[in-house]
Amino acid sequence: MTAPAVVLSARWIVGHAGGRHRLIRDAELAVIGDAIAFVGRGYPGPVAERIDCGDATIAPGFIDLDALGDLDTGVLGYDNQPGWAKGRQWPASYAERGPWESYDADALRVQARYALVHLIRNGITTALPIASLLYRAWAETVEQFEMMAEVAGELGLRLYLGPAYRSGYAVVHPDGRLEQRFDEPRGLAGLADAIAFARRIDGRHGGRIRAMLAPDRIEGCTPALLRRTADASRDLVAPVRLHCCQTPFEVETIRGLHATTPIAWLDGLGFLSERAVLPHGIFAFPDEDLRRVVDAGASIACCPLVMARGARAVDSRRILRAGGTLGLGTDTWPADMIANMHAGVMLGRVVAEDGMAIRVADMFDAATIGGAKALGRPDLGRLEPGAKADLVVLDQPPDYLADVLDPLPRLLLSGSGRDVRSVMIDGRFVMRDRTIPGIDQGRLEAEARQAFAAIPRHLPARSVAPADALIVPTYPLG
Repeated sequence: MTAPAVVLSARWIVGHAGGRHRLIRDAELAVIGDAIAFVGRGYPGPVAERIDCGDATIAPGFIDLDALGDLDTGVLGYDNQPGWAKGRQWPASYAERGPWESYDADALRVQARYALVHLIRNGITTALPIASLLYRAWAETVEQFEMMAEVAGELGLRLYLGPAYRSGYAVVHPDGRLEQRFDEPRGLAGLADAIAFARRIDGRHGGRIRAMLAPDRIEGCTPALLRRTADASRDLVAPVRLHCCQTPFEVETIRGLHATTPIAWLDGLGFLSERAVLPHGIFAFPDEDLRRVVDAGASIACCPLVMARGARAVDSRRILRAGGTLGLGTDTWPADMIANMHAGVMLGRVVAEDGMAIRVADMFDAATIGGAKALGRPDLGRLEPGAKADLVVLDQPPDYLADVLDPLPRLLLSGSGRDVRSVMIDGRFVMRDRTIPGIDQGRLEAEARQAFAAIPRHLPARSVAPADALIVPTYPLG
């Protein structure tokens, strides 16, 4: 006998059939246990509970391949440039004094809770967290990620976790010259710790916590580190994320050290595979390198908002036309996947100089089934029988554009992450009617502000510019 289902109904459901999303109006969705049992009209089975979501859209939960896992400090540099002079790069003097931790263990826990709650509030059901290493003594630690797994378990979030490690880092000199420095033994020790963590963490909390490997940036990696990472990713059957083709400095560094492009170097090391997730794919990406990525089955994680803030954008149409797998990441605050989809559509059209180069479906796919493909998870990113019951309920407020035949363009044009009403992961509401069990949002925000306050105090020691020039207000203070 079929177990009783929880049945949700809404004006629109973004279902999935025949390998693609489909819009179903005035429909319902049945959940049994942790999985979708039915999508359509007139569920025939026994019902334990009916939830009428009304004039709303039920969609697959969003998959964030490059999710913010700490307190974003981007606001400190948004109008205060150049970044290398104003605390966005370690000065040589700071590195030589010996970098230190900006956050204690309590602040790191606040960071994690605040960031993960923020993901849920924006409808992100699966995330691969990342944190800035600017404020660490060297890299992320196993202890920090053990704590993050614990917090995610309490919240019910689905995470792929692995502490970032590196063999090298860049320092800036007073004249703006960047220099790359390496400590390969330290990088290999970080990889060993990450592998041990992966074996220990994978499968926790009912399988919602999975392992990944996270070498930090390609220019901070040595050949040995990347080869051994690729071997470990294959042995663990775990995704590996590596930021590459992200900055001109990175491209110049790889050319200077290895006389080739970043992607060609990765290919020669045997790093590219169907497990590789590559943010951001902007610089030094000739056709032959794109073909290397596509042929290997690797994925590109586009992060439209954070890249646009730095006057950069991915040519999404080119990736899709080549048959590449395109996912989305937020990589900044706010972790608003709806805003990133909207920005992705606009930027893709601007880069291609074609008003129809990228459509809403391209970005919605990237936020759902593209991310699922990158992770090798055909049970995520879609609402169809047998898939995991990871879903979001999106409000359609009165100030939205008038009702039309398709809710998704309206969502991108008029909506935001604040329109996420409820979130279900693994068949359980982790947020219902904007309430997350056990979370006092006001208190959490106050704790996060207190933790963030440590950064401005440490900023002068991490900056080439003098303290009074680090943060200049938009207008003179009066």
